[in-house]
Amino acid sequence: MVTLVSRSLILLLVAGLAAPLFAETKTAKRDPYEPIEDVAGLPRVLLLGDSISIGYTLQVRDNLKGIANVHRPPTNCSSTKQGLEHIDQWLGDGKWDVIHFNWGLHDLKHVKGESSAIADIRDPLSHMQVPVDQYMVNLEKLVTRLEETGATLIWRNTTPVPAEGSSGRIPGYAAKYNNAALLVLKNHPDVIVDDLWSFVKPNQDMWKTKNGNVHFNAAANEALGKHVAEVIQKALPKK
Repeated sequence: MVTLVSRSLILLLVAGLAAPLFAETKTAKRDPYEPIEDVAGLPRVLLLGDSISIGYTLQVRDNLKGIANVHRPPTNCSSTKQGLEHIDQWLGDGKWDVIHFNWGLHDLKHVKGESSAIADIRDPLSHMQVPVDQYMVNLEKLVTRLEETGATLIWRNTTPVPAEGSSGRIPGYAAKYNNAALLVLKNHPDVIVDDLWSFVKPNQDMWKTKNGNVHFNAAANEALGKHVAEVIQKALPKK
């Protein structure tokens, strides 16, 4: 006869053995910052950009699995100001076949003083982190540095700012900065332009996370990742 005590011991033992099995079945959260190990023989791709690019990094990797090794710096690449400070570090010593890059949303956001924290546009002490004329100067330097890598370059323009509720950015300024970027790129005709602004604009309300937020939901990131992967794949070296 199995006593109440022995039955309890059996249940405890079974639970103890089963717990690790159940723990192993949990899906680990994937990290876009996690370094990847290159698959030999595949071209190397570098994504440079802010949190919008962070949102689609994993989707781009999934779509280019077995086609290209897709890397990104383990950080938000922020504005052209921060880009100039860290570009050599982000490029590293390896050879890049394609570099897909963007700066803009952090340039046009309002800050106070030398802080990079977003500030309310209604605050009289706030100002754009990088005014558009300085943005053009910075972008010219960054594109020139990227060209030195010998990689095929893809400029991804800046996605739209919501028309209402964005406390730290002025609606319409993404288009203004995109036009300024195109003026810079006239000096660099080999740079491919990925017009993500036009891809997002018709779907902006459906893809937003919440009113006034420049970021996108999971469905949007899946669509953006597919789009960006297709643009990159066309630019990969032909076998």
